Formats: sequence, C-alpha cells, structure tokens
Amino acid sequence: MQLGARLRRLREAKGVSREDAGWRIRASESKISRMELGRVGFKERDIADLLTLYEVDDEERAALVALAHEANTPGWWQPYGDLLSSRFQYYLDLEAAPSLIRSYEIQFVPGLLQTEGYARAVIMLGHGDAGAAEIDRRVGLRMARKQLLTRPDPPRLWAVIDEAVLRRPIGGPQVMRAQIAALAQACELPGVRLQVVPFEAGGHAAAGGAFSILRFPDEELPDVVYIEHLTSALYLEKREDIDAYAAVVGRLFIEAEPPARTPEILHKALRALDE
Repeated sequence: MQLGARLRRLREAKGVSREDAGWRIRASESKISRMELGRVGFKERDIADLLTLYEVDDEERAALVALAHEANTPGWWQPYGDLLSSRFQYYLDLEAAPSLIRSYEIQFVPGLLQTEGYARAVIMLGHGDAGAAEIDRRVGLRMARKQLLTRPDPPRLWAVIDEAVLRRPIGGPQVMRAQIAALAQACELPGVRLQVVPFEAGGHAAAGGAFSILRFPDEELPDVVYIEHLTSALYLEKREDIDAYAAVVGRLFIEAEPPARTPEILHKALRALDE
C-alpha cells in the first residue's frame, strides 16, 4: 500500500495517465490502479520500468526497489499459513504496517495484549476440537503477534474494553489474574493506552460490537476499519464508513474512564476475583 501510494504520486507528478503507465509495463490501466492501491503483488521489472518512465533519480529509485522487494517478501506469519483464512492473513499484513491501532473489544482482551494462558483459553473456545499440536501453534501465532508492540518502531495502540472483559473469567480465576496483571504492565508501555467502559456508563456509542481502525504512516493512505465475524470479516475503506467508525471511537474515548484510572480499575477487578 505504501509503495502503491508513492508510485501514484510519482505518476501524477509527471502527468502520466494510468493507461500510458500500463502500456509501459505491458499491462492494463486497471492493473496500474490495483498496484497503486496495493492490491496486487509487484514484479521488480515492472517497478523498474515505471521508475524509468517517471524519471526517478538513483537514490529514490534504490529506496523504492528495496521497498518493492520488501513488499514481495512473505509475511512473518507464513509458517502458520495453513491455520489462517485468507481474510486474516490480509489483516496480519495490515497489522504489521500501521502507525496507530484504535480498537474496541466487548468480550475478550485485545489479541495484542493477551497472555499465553488467556490466549489458549480463548482459542479453545473456537477450536475445541483441534489437537494439542494445532492449539499450541495457534497460541504461538498469537504470542508472535505481540512482538509488534515491543519492536524498535512499534505502532501506538489505543484500546477501549468493556468492563465485561475484566469480569468474564476466561480460563478460570488464575488465568484471569495473570491476564489482568499483564494489562496493568502493558499500560506502562509508552505506546499503549488502555481505557475501560464501566457498567455504570450504561449504553454507549459502540454498542454494535468490536472493531479496529488501522492508520498508516503515509498520510495519503486511508484508514482501514476491520470487523471480524464468526465465519467472515469486513474491511471498510470507504470514506463515509471510516468517518462513522472514527466518530464512534472518538466518543468511546470520552465515554470510557480516562487512561489514568485504568490501573485502579484493573486492581479492583483483581480484588473481585478473590471475593
């Protein structure tokens, strides 16, 4: 997506039409459109031909060729590919790229903040018939995802959870204690902001269910809204849909308890497990 956006800017700066760009790489106008939206893979020969057409200097050319190579590199999740639907493979690729992830969860702790024990309990709910080896691999995949938050240049995570997430003892009290303690530790990470919508808040803006909004470093790339269902998922990219969800998450940030109160709420939930 980032490479596609840069190719589009270069083409427009030179006043080249999509049709002419497509002719240069022996492809159609629609192929150029899909490339610029980041919806197809990139042949390095095509990239080289387009960069020549756009008269890109050597320094920028080298950077873009390197970006093309990176775009064609298999995702980190490839060893788990047999466990994943194509829709979730796409999400994992997107999740590796944003500068900001905003999310709301009503039932479970966000995947990026789950402990191994909690993740195992959640996975067992949906894959109880799977063998032990498969469960272990699915847990391993979820733990690998968490490395996103501790890499050298991590995205910011701003998550809002319903209080029910803290009160539902997924995996039993011991697993839940460890999970709540891990959430308290996550709040200390500079890029993580966690808020809780308490029961006493009543109805709220996101009553419809969980979702995530991904924002990317390139300002020309639109946000993507991700909504996961039991057997499918939605990726919303239309401006009106993005604006609607952005407004909802903005209201959630106001309606939820402020981040400074989250540690207190987590400790209260821990005490409740001992009652």
